[in-house]
Amino acid sequence: MFTLAAEKRDTSIDTRKLRAGGKIPGVFYGGKTKSTPISISKIDFKKIWKEAGESSVITLNTDGKEVDVLIHDVALDPITDEPIHFDFYAIDKDKKVIVSVPLVFSGESLAVKNLGGTLVKVFYELEVEGLPKDLPHDVLVDLSLLTLLDSHISVGDLKLPVGVVATAEPGETVASIAQQKEEEEVAPEIDLASIEVEKKGKKEEAEEVSSEKA
Repeated sequence: MFTLAAEKRDTSIDTRKLRAGGKIPGVFYGGKTKSTPISISKIDFKKIWKEAGESSVITLNTDGKEVDVLIHDVALDPITDEPIHFDFYAIDKDKKVIVSVPLVFSGESLAVKNLGGTLVKVFYELEVEGLPKDLPHDVLVDLSLLTLLDSHISVGDLKLPVGVVATAEPGETVASIAQQKEEEEVAPEIDLASIEVEKKGKKEEAEEVSSEKA
């Protein structure tokens, strides 16, 4: 269970002052919940963002009222890459939601280790649907399943929690092995006869020029 304290935000206050004071401006909305501007401690937000990600339910405590939310969007500073604004989406615990969950690639592929294959990652996150309480923080991709050069891992091979399904087709490829192709560089053959003829021609030409000058 993740909990986060927030304060209702006065929109007349310059957001730059909020950030200078160690807070991040944001908003939560969704369903029957009206859009509400809030601010959160930057330290607290970064910690919960790292731990909960965008698929774990966060209980937002604002002025004594609790709202269950998911992190919907985070704006980053283009220079520092620090979060400068966030959107929370208020959810109903009894209604299914669709979220994108990061894929975690684990294990070692024998096709890469022993056969010289190259690992190709097609997906880096997976869109899933389920009740908020069942949503995983991430989904494991077991690379040890890739044992041959024609091996691949499909969406249907991934293990998801009970009650959670992927929106992609089961046959879609998540990761596969590509066989490296080695091409030998063939050095062009040198025509020694033509080189000798060319040298001879240049020598004779030089001799003719000298005789003309004489």
